Amino acid sequence: MTLSSQAHHPERTNFDRSIRRVQQDVMRMGTLVEESFRLSHQSLFEKNLEAAKKIIFLDQRIDQYYRQIELDCSTLMTLEAPVAQDLRLLSAFMQLVRDLERIGDYAQDISEMAIKLVKYPPHTCLKEVEAMSDHAQLMLATSLVALADLDQTAGARVKELDDVVDEAYEHLYETLAYSRDVKGLVEPILLLGLIIRHLERMADHATNIAQRVSYIVTGQRK
Repeated sequence: MTLSSQAHHPERTNFDRSIRRVQQDVMRMGTLVEESFRLSHQSLFEKNLEAAKKIIFLDQRIDQYYRQIELDCSTLMTLEAPVAQDLRLLSAFMQLVRDLERIGDYAQDISEMAIKLVKYPPHTCLKEVEAMSDHAQLMLATSLVALADLDQTAGARVKELDDVVDEAYEHLYETLAYSRDVKGLVEPILLLGLIIRHLERMADHATNIAQRVSYIVTGQRK
């Protein structure tokens, strides 16, 4: 599917190129966020502290893309007099890069908490947290493929995965909140509680991205 229904008009050529550049930057930003999420997963479940360090530099690049894309979208919206379809596309880009930026921030937070958890023995629920992280990563990947292909049907698949993540969050929250006979410090339990909340929010932002893709294609908000 093309980004603009007006692409055959010669006077729109430069504008369409600008939109395509923005879309390419959004996809590049998405790739960086995926990598950041993957590294946070490694830092937590493989105790890979080098992965945690890499996220700091990735987050700087993610923030640079975020600022540049917002600026480019604002410029195109105010200076180029875009038609309704273009406005819908650009406004959706501005919204979904906020979702991507938040996922990147959460990934960095998780890596920082992973460093604090290294000194503690693995919690019995860690495998369930890992599965939750796997599902949230799959949601992000599915949403980004949907964005690249402008596939509005991906929203249903992402929603199914989001339900799985939500159920995992509720179960893990109860497990951690009602832990009995906790020996030693409660810090690891508190950190895991924050981590599962971050994963749940990351999944929500991935769902938002899929919904924004549907809006780009159909013009209808869900």
